[in-house]
Amino acid sequence: MSKQKTKLEIIAPTVEEAIARGLSQLGLPREAVDVEVLDEGSRGFLGLGSRQARVQLALKDLVVETVVNPQAEVLESQPEPGQQALPVKEAAPLSAAEEQIAETARAVVSELLDKMKVKAEVTTRFLPPVDEKDQESVVVEVQGNDLSILIGRRSETLNALQYIASLIVSKEVGRWVPLVIDVQGYRSRRERQLQVLARRMAEQAVSSGKRQTLEPMPASERRVIHLELRNHPDVETESVGDEPNRKVVIKLKKMEH
Repeated sequence: MSKQKTKLEIIAPTVEEAIARGLSQLGLPREAVDVEVLDEGSRGFLGLGSRQARVQLALKDLVVETVVNPQAEVLESQPEPGQQALPVKEAAPLSAAEEQIAETARAVVSELLDKMKVKAEVTTRFLPPVDEKDQESVVVEVQGNDLSILIGRRSETLNALQYIASLIVSKEVGRWVPLVIDVQGYRSRRERQLQVLARRMAEQAVSSGKRQTLEPMPASERRVIHLELRNHPDVETESVGDEPNRKVVIKLKKMEH
């Protein structure tokens, strides 16, 4: 696995908007990245010669800090009794391409954990696509003792690790691979939060009569929203946009006359 600096280039009408979009895609706070303004953009004269701003976000070196209450973080990351983890794809023989992706993902995450001096067992499996425009996601499950340091505050460490691993795996296999890293069922907690969000936004759609557009999410999280509202009597969902800015729209069902 080659060592590389993780960077993301964003183009938007203003520098501030470009930075905000980049942080949203990375799922990280402003202090977790270094920002380089490549082009401040220009409004032009009378609308002519306008130019969008261009910025480059680079992840700062991944530093693992001890959380204030490690025991609390560990307890939060443990799945509750009877709690379902991320949905599992029905067992089926993997193709040669899938086996290569799975092994690459396992090796990349294992090496990153080794460099972080974290001892854990790493396994992989696949999630089916949300819709016809999505790809299969690779779930990398990390199990071990006291892995709270992999989560960090507001999942910052976990999101950074997931994004770095996704970029490296995608480069190794030659195409984009949606990657989900789950530490001792921690993502299940996020799943429950998304389910609550889905119901609340559905209520807003019904009460306001207006469609509700959620923030961009990875395929695994959009899937939770779709599944939570698939049997809702008044609203329906759809994914719009292109990766990595694909998002869920919640809208009222068309009434039949």
